[in-house]
Amino acid sequence: MSQKPSIPKGTRDFGPEEMAKRNYIFDTIKSVYALYGFQQIETPAMETLHTLMGKYGDEGDKLLFKILNSGDYFKGISDEDLMSRDTLKLQSRLCEKGLRYDLTVPFARYVVMHREELQMPFKRYQIQPVWRADRPQKGRYREFYQCDADVVGSDSLLNEVELMQIVDTVFQKFGFRVQIKINNRKILTGIAEVIGEADKIVDITVAIDKLDKIGLDNVNAELREDGISEEAIAKLQPIIALEGTNDEKLATIRKVLAGSEVGEKGVDETQFIFDTLKTVGLKNEIQLDLTLARGLNYYTGAIFEVKALDTPMGSITGGGRYDNLTGIFGMPGLSGVGISFGADRIYDVLNALDLYPKETTSATQLLFINFGKKETAYCLPAVAKARQAGIRTEMFPDKAKMKKQMSYANAKHIPFVVLAGENEINAGKYTLKDMESGDQQLLTADEIIARVKG
Repeated sequence: MSQKPSIPKGTRDFGPEEMAKRNYIFDTIKSVYALYGFQQIETPAMETLHTLMGKYGDEGDKLLFKILNSGDYFKGISDEDLMSRDTLKLQSRLCEKGLRYDLTVPFARYVVMHREELQMPFKRYQIQPVWRADRPQKGRYREFYQCDADVVGSDSLLNEVELMQIVDTVFQKFGFRVQIKINNRKILTGIAEVIGEADKIVDITVAIDKLDKIGLDNVNAELREDGISEEAIAKLQPIIALEGTNDEKLATIRKVLAGSEVGEKGVDETQFIFDTLKTVGLKNEIQLDLTLARGLNYYTGAIFEVKALDTPMGSITGGGRYDNLTGIFGMPGLSGVGISFGADRIYDVLNALDLYPKETTSATQLLFINFGKKETAYCLPAVAKARQAGIRTEMFPDKAKMKKQMSYANAKHIPFVVLAGENEINAGKYTLKDMESGDQQLLTADEIIARVKG
């Protein structure tokens, strides 16, 4: 007996109804991006490891899927190399490519390669899958889609404001409440300076970014393991636990960071974003969260994260400012800021809250029942006419029992069915059945089109 096929853990198949829902998500996000002047690009699923490695910190590098070289990938590798079991050394010899971990680093590579073709500031969006060798769990997958928008070639904080407006608009369209969290890596750098651990900024941010997942005690334990002094950890506690309005938090942290030039600049940038957003009137809650760190090394300014309020789920959107990312690829001084919607998690939230519009999962609008050759020949011109009018229409291909054809319509959530037998043919009309109400009407093809469209 042959083995039943399977798919890798952390990946999923999507059937027609699921794809209809996913396309609703993608189309909604695309429509909002277009409102703000963003243009779409795509990059390859594979990038060179030279492009990917060293851009996501040590933890990110471990989660990269590496691709074995084509052909005889053991050529040039000695028995001594194999017996050494030195994974890092071997993978550098066996693998030259990897699956992309996110869309931001490939975008930076794209900007550098196509710099002469681009009009700055360049506003792009990109909706493609990414891969991470992570442990699969609820809401976390090894293959998932990101829906990114980035602006490069502009230092203006109005870009950050605009991205927050995009986030707010997208989730208004989806119909569920979110909390938008904002922080600034310069504030975190300033905190590391004032507690006397400036050289440990990466360790500190990686640890406190896990606060929601592992709790304060475990964060403190991780800080100790990273060599952060007890005195510095003690100074960090009231900062992590800071409460009050956004303005109150900013006023307090401004006092704490007095004397730290980089920290004060971070406060100024954050204050501008909050003050400007007040003038545009966001519908969703926005909060300054000093525990928000986002553990990716390339963020240098504002950082963002979005969480759903009405169902338990991790981050569903994130992003930030990365002033020096393209410098890694030989183009220093080009600033960028971006956001990424986690489409798979948004999909789960919309499912949990049952918020998909009814028409999303109804692909076909009109089904013509097949009673035989004569009846089919009579129906086909009306089928063509309905399609020309923009109505998604099917003709059942086989002469089958009425029950089977009606079951097909019900299973596909088709709202209208057309029946045409001897009586309809003699009358030069068709019977239109509303599958929800059960009502039937004898109509012409034009009347059917008007009824379905109306």
